[in-house]
Amino acid sequence: MISNKQLTILLVAPQPFFQDRGTPIAVRLLSEALAEEGHNVHLLVYHEGKDIEMEGVTLHRIPNVPLVKGIRPGMSFKKLICDLFIFYKMIRLSRALSFDLIHAVEEAVFLAQFLKLFTKTPYIYDMDSSMSGQIIDKQPVLKKLEWPLESFEKSAIRGSAGVIAVCRALEDTARRLSPNTPIVRLEDISLLDANKQGEEILRDHYNISGLLLLYVGNLESYQGIDLLLESFSKAYGSGINGHLVIIGGTTDNIEKYKFLSEQLTITSRVHFIGPRPMDTLGYYLAQADILVSPRTQGNNTPMKIYSYLASGKAVLATRLSTHTQVLNDKVACLVAPDSEAMAKGIEQLCEDSSLRGCLGNAGKELASSEYSLPAFKQKLSSFYYTISIGSDI
Repeated sequence: MISNKQLTILLVAPQPFFQDRGTPIAVRLLSEALAEEGHNVHLLVYHEGKDIEMEGVTLHRIPNVPLVKGIRPGMSFKKLICDLFIFYKMIRLSRALSFDLIHAVEEAVFLAQFLKLFTKTPYIYDMDSSMSGQIIDKQPVLKKLEWPLESFEKSAIRGSAGVIAVCRALEDTARRLSPNTPIVRLEDISLLDANKQGEEILRDHYNISGLLLLYVGNLESYQGIDLLLESFSKAYGSGINGHLVIIGGTTDNIEKYKFLSEQLTITSRVHFIGPRPMDTLGYYLAQADILVSPRTQGNNTPMKIYSYLASGKAVLATRLSTHTQVLNDKVACLVAPDSEAMAKGIEQLCEDSSLRGCLGNAGKELASSEYSLPAFKQKLSSFYYTISIGSDI
């Protein structure tokens, strides 16, 4: 970093690691960027995931937790159990090593806040989502608890040495809750690797004629896959000549949405092909005509949006803050989060090749200028310098 002091950092990421999906990829990028600057990074994660080599990063895992497998994104009982083991491991590591700073991702901030009472170790809150908002989105019945839940988050922000927010909405939330806390917005970046080849040519393998619409990501409910399938069904019924390919998802989720496709009578036009290695993302995006992000919940921008833009392909997305804090009408076709509006968006893009080209080119320029790896490293470096000077690190 800009500061001359090399720090010993405990980076706590309560999640399976490594997996080819959003937050673990962001954590890997963060870990490597910190280590590249000469810091001694200790990364603490769950028991699940594959081991990977990261120069300058020491990987620590919690013990294998019996019967706790297949941990999915979002809050869950499985995660709560694992977080107890995370906290125990944090205590042990803090006793064995002298950390200058704890970099806490998502709910790990509450563990770092509590540990600070005893160790005095300052912490940074890596805010990838709003904890209170995430809980209420998943369990609307808890809406009445919004104020106390937000109060916990407010306390964690105020007790931190600083906050890293992954998008504008989270930055605004953090500033509202604690105006005097140092805050930086550090967006994700494109993950495209133009040289990595995938398993198949989609058009040939799945006998695709016409335009190819592509979705990449997990198939959790907040992603809006129900909305996407219903919209595609209406657009197909209106006469568009295209196929929808969906990459990602667990076996259970894929079966669930295959059944919905059968009910909508679009099985011949929708292809669920399961996960593909993240480093082949560019290979698959390059084969598409239209890239879709039908997300209906959350306020953080999906990581795939940055790769979508960098691919130079037309993007169709819901007109919600999760998208509009990065996308606008010059770089994407933004539609209301309902099936009628999204179907019309699909029809418009399918019928207008000039519009697809204009949106794709504008999106690629935006990704190149605003969401590059050098920009990411510079923002992180400058923020760590500010925290190093302005706290008791």
